[in-house]
Amino acid sequence: MIQKHEVIDLFLSACPSYKERWLHFVSETYDDSEEHLPYIDVSDFAQHVDELYQQQKLTEFPMIFEVLEMLHINGDDYVKELATIGFLESLLDCEISSSIECFLMPISLKWWISLNKFMSGENRYVGEDQ
Repeated sequence: MIQKHEVIDLFLSACPSYKERWLHFVSETYDDSEEHLPYIDVSDFAQHVDELYQQQKLTEFPMIFEVLEMLHINGDDYVKELATIGFLESLLDCEISSSIECFLMPISLKWWISLNKFMSGENRYVGEDQ
């Protein structure tokens, strides 16, 4: 099972272009002894992914979305929720949201569709009827 402390390292492995931004983000967001907040971290990564999309720099996308799928399949409950509510929800209002389905693998796509239904009021909670 993938645990929350492993998530950013997995995304960094899949997306080396994020490393410099990540180091800057950490130095600006946290004190040395401060515990990281995974939802905040993943949200920043999602912004990076959207910026890559806007710049049409898509070479890292297959690995990024493979990691996302792996989080949905092999993550503990916290990580699965982080993948959907942390990462995917962060992309809802981004430019990539209109094209993201072509990058998503089956389980991640299921959660993306469920999240969109929830946000539109079709479902009472994410995961309903899935």
